[in-house]
Amino acid sequence: MQERGLAAYLAELIGTLLLVFFITSVVVLFVSTGSQAQFGSDFAVIGLVHAFLLFGLIVMFGVVSGGHFNPAVTLAAWAIKRISSLDALIYVLAQLSGGVLGALLTKSLLLDEGRATHYGAAQVSGLLAGNFAGAVVEAIGTFCLVLVILAAVYSKKSFKEWAPLAIGTTLGFIVMVGGPLTGGSFNPARWFGPALVGNTWGGVWPYLAGPIVGSLLAAAVYRFVLEPGGVPPTESPEPIKASAKPAPKANPAS
Repeated sequence: MQERGLAAYLAELIGTLLLVFFITSVVVLFVSTGSQAQFGSDFAVIGLVHAFLLFGLIVMFGVVSGGHFNPAVTLAAWAIKRISSLDALIYVLAQLSGGVLGALLTKSLLLDEGRATHYGAAQVSGLLAGNFAGAVVEAIGTFCLVLVILAAVYSKKSFKEWAPLAIGTTLGFIVMVGGPLTGGSFNPARWFGPALVGNTWGGVWPYLAGPIVGSLLAAAVYRFVLEPGGVPPTESPEPIKASAKPAPKANPAS
């Protein structure tokens, strides 16, 4: 289990601050308001911003903290015993604090423009049947994101140099689909900061229960399907070969 410290905690706070600031800013700038808002908004741009942003943040801070920036990711890492309970708690507090600071930065820069969208706060759309459907969307998206992170970062068979790209593009495509439905949060810190600053909570429990369930399901799939027993399912452990010194050659008689 990797040891964490102050540098890792600061990396999570700063990374989440930047994540929430850029996400809420692009939501303010590219999401329309009104009864047909979902059809007048450019969720392709919003999804691409998510993809490029998370890619860059993981490259920046991944070597310091692991690049979680999301309590759901930290929960999954804790569930598979890759982070201690104390470090996980501090990570979550740093992420929630970063989310609030990021939303406050957006509000300070886009005060008038952001009022209509509540400074990027996520809400369950009228396209869905209700909060339960919103929680399901959040759970499915979080499951996909967290499972890609676990497979790309922790799996013995993964190509870790591709991890930032794989994780960023996964977030991008789930936001393109989930954005019109729930705001595409998939991250309690991204939900909490704008909800507090914009005073728009979006139903609360879908943005807590959904990511928690999705995260734990991803951890279970990783533990029992991708890495059962710590051994890749398609390979068996290599047998240990006993080492023996070669017999010395007999010297020919002179």
